[in-house]
Formats: sequence, structure tokens, C-alpha cells
Amino acid sequence: MFNIRVYGVLINEQKQILVSDEYIRGNYYSKFPGGGLEFGEGTRDCLKREFKEEMDLEVEVGEHIYTTDYFQMSAFNPAHQIISIYYFVKALEEIKAPLRTKAFDFDEAQMKVYKETNETETFRFIDWNDLSEESVTLPIDKIVAKIIKSTF
Repeated sequence: MFNIRVYGVLINEQKQILVSDEYIRGNYYSKFPGGGLEFGEGTRDCLKREFKEEMDLEVEVGEHIYTTDYFQMSAFNPAHQIISIYYFVKALEEIKAPLRTKAFDFDEAQMKVYKETNETETFRFIDWNDLSEESVTLPIDKIVAKIIKSTF
């Protein structure tokens, strides 16, 4: 079974990269924002929907960065193979979602969501000079962080 994920790399005017800090099933993940492709949806539409759902943010999807080109088993279901697709995105409006300055700085409302759904998330920017493979948790995100730093 394939699990197709679509992620966006948003770089602001201060050359900071947006990441999502997530607490899922008792584990912490820092990753690029995005999520799962739904049936009948294109990858760019998926990314626009994910940013709208997660951040209430309208984005423009830009240049393709990377698509998984090796076998990656899902961290959540060993019967699933992950295929991740990454694009640059540009915010079309001011970010309304709360932004944190440190990793996994969940507020009371976010922890309430966790108790109900077994997952929660918050967002923060990482300075360009601080971005590295160690800034993100997921194996494919690490590749993308390296590509971004070496190419742009």
C-alpha cells in the first residue's frame, strides 16, 4: 500500500523556514508542513488544502523540490510505503496561526486536542543558518533540508 504525502517549504522574507512541530502517538516530530494526498486530489491542491486546514493560510504552490526516489516504510504502518513530494510555497496572506519560538511549545488548547485525537501540532520558523538535517525528524525531510541548503 502506498501513502502519498505532500509537503511545502515556506521561506519568509527574513530567510527563515517554516516547520511544524507535532506530537503524534507519544512521539515528537519536527517536519515540513503538509500531509496526505486524498483520492481525487492533485498534489498541488493537496498542499493548498493542508496549509488551509492546518494554518488557515492561503498559499501559492511553486517549484517542485524533490520526490522520494527510494523505499521508505511508514513510521506508523509497516505495511505502507511512503512517497513524499515537496514544493516551495509562498504565503498569499499574513500568517494567522500562532508561531512559537521554541520546539514543541504546545499550549493548553493544543494539548486538549492531543487528548482527544492523540496528535497535535504547532508552527515555528527556523533561521536559514540554523537549518540542517538535524532540524527535522523524518528521513525524507532530512534529504530535503540538505537539498535546500546546498542548492539555494
